[in-house]
Amino acid sequence: MFNLFLFARRAVVASLTAAVLCSFAHSAEKSTPVDARRLLNAANNNSEWVTYARTYDEQRFSPLKKINQDTVKNLGLAWYFDLDTNRGQEATPLIIAGSMYFTSAWSKVFAVDARTGKEKWRFDPKVAGEKGADACCDVVNRGVAAWGNSVFVGTLDGRLIALDMATGKEIWSVQTTDTTKRYTITGAPRIIRGKVLIGNGGAELGVRGYITAYDAATGKLIWRFYTVPGNPAEKFEHKPLEMAAKTWNGNWWDQGGGGTVWDSMAYDPELDLLYIGCGNGSPWNYQIRSQGKGDNLFLSSIVALKPDTGEYVWHFQTTPGESWDYTATQTIILADLKINGAARKVLLQAPKNGFFYVLDRKTGEFLSAKNFVNVSWTTGLDAKGRPTFSPESFYATEPAQVAPTPIGGHNWYPMAYSPLTQLAYIPTLEASSRYAQDPNFKTNSRGWNTGVAFSNATPNAKSVELASKSNAGAFLLAWNPVEQKEVWRIPYPRPGNGGVLTTAGNVLFQGSADGYFNAYRADTGTKLWSYIAQNAVMAAPATYELDGEQYVAVLAGLGGVAMAGGGTPPGTAVLPRSQFGRMLVFKLSGRDSLPRLAETGAKQFPNLANADASGDPSKGREHYDRVCASCHGPEAVTSTAIPDLRYSNAIISADAFKSIVIDGVRTDKGMVSFASVLKPEEVEAIRAYVVSRVAAAKTTAAP
Repeated sequence: MFNLFLFARRAVVASLTAAVLCSFAHSAEKSTPVDARRLLNAANNNSEWVTYARTYDEQRFSPLKKINQDTVKNLGLAWYFDLDTNRGQEATPLIIAGSMYFTSAWSKVFAVDARTGKEKWRFDPKVAGEKGADACCDVVNRGVAAWGNSVFVGTLDGRLIALDMATGKEIWSVQTTDTTKRYTITGAPRIIRGKVLIGNGGAELGVRGYITAYDAATGKLIWRFYTVPGNPAEKFEHKPLEMAAKTWNGNWWDQGGGGTVWDSMAYDPELDLLYIGCGNGSPWNYQIRSQGKGDNLFLSSIVALKPDTGEYVWHFQTTPGESWDYTATQTIILADLKINGAARKVLLQAPKNGFFYVLDRKTGEFLSAKNFVNVSWTTGLDAKGRPTFSPESFYATEPAQVAPTPIGGHNWYPMAYSPLTQLAYIPTLEASSRYAQDPNFKTNSRGWNTGVAFSNATPNAKSVELASKSNAGAFLLAWNPVEQKEVWRIPYPRPGNGGVLTTAGNVLFQGSADGYFNAYRADTGTKLWSYIAQNAVMAAPATYELDGEQYVAVLAGLGGVAMAGGGTPPGTAVLPRSQFGRMLVFKLSGRDSLPRLAETGAKQFPNLANADASGDPSKGREHYDRVCASCHGPEAVTSTAIPDLRYSNAIISADAFKSIVIDGVRTDKGMVSFASVLKPEEVEAIRAYVVSRVAAAKTTAAP
């Protein structure tokens, strides 16, 4: 009897001790600040995801393998967290000490329990609704960074804010942009040795790009690197701009120049080099921006900098004289590959222009490139990676059809790389677009400042032939960067498919714009599992392990650049969509389920019997393309949260339409007044164009 009591007592003590130790471990985790060592050792930390792409090399590869090619079929929903917005969701979450930190549209930040999804806090920076008109591609945000006991977010209106990791309370806030200009921030910050790195967007809207480093403790500006030169009559901010200015012509500084660092960064701790991707020109049109002369550095370039000082080290330009919105801001990945029998430290990028580049990341030396989609803007690259332009692709004298489109062969959707398969996985779009000189171009206009008219006149026949050499479509592409060749592809019914995660379990995760979250074999592309997400999945997933269980997390919510990607093709099944976006988290044998969607009837076109649109629809299309298409979709068609104008009752009445477009009665919802760039008769022409699109849709839908 005594022995039984002693055994029971020992069991209780052991149980209590384990509970205390477990509790202590969790509290100790929570009290441990994120530091340089934690970020440098991220690859060996299975319980956390401490920086945007998990590791500084931005590979988005996880060594976790409890969810693998054999077990992934048992994946189920562990929990979900509903958001309060139906706009685009693009963030990758951070997981730190059992908590998950992520952003949603309008730069809001959330902290939840990573095991259960229980909310800990939320932060709303209260971005003014009218700022939405300055976001080229929706009011999205791609995530936070962490350092010490703080998380950091860049907001749509250009602020960088430090928040207390435990409470969500604001610690400091700095305005990183000139508020008189149309800058935005949608990208995730990165942190190197206590310096918060943040870029910005707005190259469609007349701004000059740069990246800035701030002190994580105080918000004090440490250094700033401008990506294009300013007015030569004024002192250049740093010496590389003297070199860059020699590649520009005309008064480019009056129009901003562009080159915004709005997304990708990577860091090599051994070389102590920060790599940034630079964006398109402002305006896009090379003839307007630089008189059709010069390379226009550092547009569409990868630039290596010293992270402590912002000192320039090297650059490689993917598209000299950029004129098609071919940014080099897409995912930058660092890897070690054997090329021609020699081990090389390389940098990988598949930017908008359609080529997959492999560079030496120490020197910037061009090693190889191959187009992964059809390209018609160039006839090929020379031994140093410089393109020879196809004369038919320039639209200075006549319109041209060019591949890829401004959306690119690969856009912001993060690609991934697996050191096990030695393959890169690219969310890809193959398509072409019409470009023409914009006869109504105005410097720093309220609309898009591109200098391009997309629907003006007929493109030259040769350009159409070159741009149509391959089948258009969206797909996930597995690419061998050493051999520069496709290994496999998975087609999707529409563009806008999500970022990629790959794991040691030979599993690759990607969501789709048509509402699925999918798992594939990383080596062959064989589909292993699929989940109906009730919304588009554009964001890249993250994975982590807690208490011996592996989780996979991803945000769902349609929006972003997918707005310009066109709707779902005719005949394709369209899944019902949840009212708002949400975070979805999965684990093996997860047993939660999403609520059933409310039944909604088919949308009805307004009764246009009394619409009486007196404007010229052909002129209206020109103005629509210039001002409206970036949000409301090409040809007045969108399947996102941005209103499809064909279904708006406001198009029935000229006065109602004018009150929105000119008078700004919906400014608080992000629809600002466009009185500065549109005359009343031009607004009426746009209304006539939209009315004509309703008539066309009704004709197409008729039996």
